[in-house]
Amino acid sequence: MHLVCASCGTTNRIPDERLHDAPVCGRCGAALMATDPVNLSDAALPRFIAGTELPVLVDFWADWCGPCKTMAPHFAAAARQLPDVRFAKVDSDAAPLASARFNIRSIPTLILFKGGAEAARLSGAVPAAQLVAWVRQHLPQGAA
Repeated sequence: MHLVCASCGTTNRIPDERLHDAPVCGRCGAALMATDPVNLSDAALPRFIAGTELPVLVDFWADWCGPCKTMAPHFAAAARQLPDVRFAKVDSDAAPLASARFNIRSIPTLILFKGGAEAARLSGAVPAAQLVAWVRQHLPQGAA
């Protein structure tokens, strides 16, 4: 299984049976399977999505957005409930290229990527339980 480190961008190869043994990046030592969402920049997002074999759920948000702030704890709670999905946050103001590339027109917008490609999209704030159900609906049985 290939996982890209959100801290340094290094692609790490982890045996599937060791995914839940708290693997760390071979280059910088950062946790690769942390249950907290990671923050990604314009430069880091494409590599993270393309190089991570697990599903990746990205929350496009902004600091000034009330619904984004309301949803943030729900997004973090969903990340803890779905350990086999990598959760990432992209600040739309700080990452305008990523927002343009993925045609973000409203925030919060969530995009689920599988195999580096967009699999599903959801706009608007949702509670953790609804978010978990939505992710599971779009992943193969047993993947989340």
